[in-house]
Amino acid sequence: MTTPIRHPYLDHPGPIPFAHRGGAADGLENTLRQFRRAVEAGYRYIETDVHATRDGRLVAFHDATLDRVTDGAGRIADLPWQDVRHARVAGEEPVPLFEELLETFPGTRWNVDVKAESALRPLLELVRRHDAWDRICVGSFSEARVVRAQRLAGPRLATSYGTRGVLGLRLRSWGLPAVPRRSAVAAQVPEAQSGVRVVDHRFVRAAHARGLQVHVWTVNDPDRMHRLLDLGVDGIMTDHIDTLRKVMEDRGVWA
Repeated sequence: MTTPIRHPYLDHPGPIPFAHRGGAADGLENTLRQFRRAVEAGYRYIETDVHATRDGRLVAFHDATLDRVTDGAGRIADLPWQDVRHARVAGEEPVPLFEELLETFPGTRWNVDVKAESALRPLLELVRRHDAWDRICVGSFSEARVVRAQRLAGPRLATSYGTRGVLGLRLRSWGLPAVPRRSAVAAQVPEAQSGVRVVDHRFVRAAHARGLQVHVWTVNDPDRMHRLLDLGVDGIMTDHIDTLRKVMEDRGVWA
């Protein structure tokens, strides 16, 4: 059973399926083509990442540099949009602006990992301009960055825990003294980290007791998906969007 809805972003019947980077297994992560494929497969929630170019344009892209997945090179923060827009993911697809995604997929909700401090204010300004508060959840490994996002935007912005908040919740689940911030709406976590299990019955119970949903990344194996859903997690992020859809359909929880 999912936790009570604390923010309109989480208004979904049952566990939430997230397309991680749009479904990165196809090799076209964070591209308009891959996002469209996920949406056409029935995904209402998509996970992506944002960086800001040198001239302040917000792009949906995971790495700090273009080198790994595109035919371009260089740090996005050091390049103008005019240069970044010519790079091609897997030699095929352009790097999209996040604003383009909001406009192209008006019914889609976005889980946004803010990868750099320079991307935070452009993201919040974009969300404000599009009045997309109900469609965005901001996360980051940096707890300080997420706290700044919350301070700037207030309760209209959904946020998840950073690393520090997750650690506090894990400690609390073990009965140790910790006070994770209450303004988050979700703990978005790996199933395990450095050989240490993060998600178990105690963690899920502790999160739900604080009114938090638990979203687990990045899960690509169907047996693990079933196991996590049996634990009562509220969402799963996957690169393999067809696999997760089948698992959830088999369990009668795809919606």
